[in-house]
Amino acid sequence: MNKKATIIWSALAREAYLDILNHILTEWTIREATDFDDKVESLLARLKTNTKLCPKSQIKKLRKCVITLQTSLIYRLNDNVIEIVIFVDNRSLHNY
Repeated sequence: MNKKATIIWSALAREAYLDILNHILTEWTIREATDFDDKVESLLARLKTNTKLCPKSQIKKLRKCVITLQTSLIYRLNDNVIEIVIFVDNRSLHNY
């Protein structure tokens, strides 16, 4: 049986995630914020058992998971540790 991966968050990822939740709460309702949080938690649970679930990013050694049309999660895999690097706005110009 495969051991589940450990997930760690970078400070930048934590800050970006909280910014997204705050933006959702400002523009919409707690229901949408909860829905976004549920999607992230579901994705993280799946990543723990399938570390290569999301396709490789344009940047070497990173992977990109689309969470919503607007937001993606970028992560790095190192052995059995997944580091959440950042959340990005899919509508912005970024290198991921």
